Amino acid sequence: MTRPLLWHSVFFIAALFVAEAADAALDNTSAQAMMQKNGCAACHAIDKKIVGPAYQDVAAKYKGDKDALAKLADKVKKGGVGVWGQIPMPPNVQASDADIKDLVGWILSLKK
Repeated sequence: MTRPLLWHSVFFIAALFVAEAADAALDNTSAQAMMQKNGCAACHAIDKKIVGPAYQDVAAKYKGDKDALAKLADKVKKGGVGVWGQIPMPPNVQASDADIKDLVGWILSLKK
């Protein structure tokens, strides 16, 4: 293998690792900070119902649903009512789409 080709391969592999790390799920500390920043913690907790459902219950309900991330991200952004009772979840327009996607992905990874 020539030196330029070797360096291109090394850079390509390094770029894959960086891209995968950037796409990795949130850790619990980052997720909880995001919950506080975006106001989610006022109504939700990881392991108990407050106003809205516990995030572990959300993960259990949507386990195996390949469309859950998109459906729930849309629900978080636009708000909704009826899935978990009649108390509405208000729209979360202040939260960025990236934050919502990351947080919903983290929620779906939770286990009881």
